[in-house]
Formats: sequence, C-alpha cells, structure tokens
Amino acid sequence: MSLLQQLTSDMVTAMKKRDKETLNVVRMLKAAVQNEQIELGHDLSSDEEIAVMAREYKQRKESLEEFEKAGREDLISQAKKELAIVESYMPKQLSKDEVTSIVEGVINELNASSMKDFGKVMKSVMPKVQGQADGKLVNQVVKEQLNK
Repeated sequence: MSLLQQLTSDMVTAMKKRDKETLNVVRMLKAAVQNEQIELGHDLSSDEEIAVMAREYKQRKESLEEFEKAGREDLISQAKKELAIVESYMPKQLSKDEVTSIVEGVINELNASSMKDFGKVMKSVMPKVQGQADGKLVNQVVKEQLNK
C-alpha cells in the first residue's frame, strides 16, 4: 500500500472516529504528498515519500522547539501530538549508536581524517540515513568522529 493510500485510509478512519486532531494532521500530510506529486509530475517513489514525511516531521519538530522556548504550553501539547502522528508514517528512526557505526564506515571508506572532509562524509552519509535520522544528529556524529 502506498503512503497516499495509507493516508486516505487513515483519514477515513479518523472521520469515522470523529478524531479531529488526527484528521487535520493526516489531511496536511496527504496534501503535502499530493503537492509533491503534482510538482514532480509523477507518482512518488518510496524514497520521495519518505523525504516528504521527513520534511513534515522536521517542520513540526522545529515548531515544538520554538514553542518550548516561548513557554507556550497550549501549543507544546498540540505540537507533540502532531509529531507523534507524523512519526507513525516514517521509517523507524536510527539510534545514535547506529548512526555512529554508519558514519564510521563512511569515514573509513573515504579515508577521511579531518574536518576538511566534513562535506564529503555528510554527502555520503545522508542518502544512507534519509528519513531514518535527523540531520542535526548526523551532523553532530560526523563532527565527533572527525575530531577524534
């Protein structure tokens, strides 16, 4: 089942349950996928679907961080709920240890030894962890490994 079909099915389920919060988030996700499909002019591949979900997840995570800085408790709980719903459509997230092992493998493969190689390492690591790890985490791990 494609992501678009899954979102449509979940939208119908949310309507039947009268779950407005879930329905609104699923509608936004479905619209994002459809907009991407229209923009590219073809049905999305699974990688492209994951990229759309990752973008939506990142937007909500950044919103949550801003709400926490501002102390907006009313918006924090809403953002957390939305984040959980978006997360359910994404692949399982990699742990820091898993990201570290991938980064170490790439560093050894590229014979990277200093921060000068940071760009090369990031360019090789990001496609391997796309949608499965936050870019900030990958960035942090690459810096740690190159500064050893």
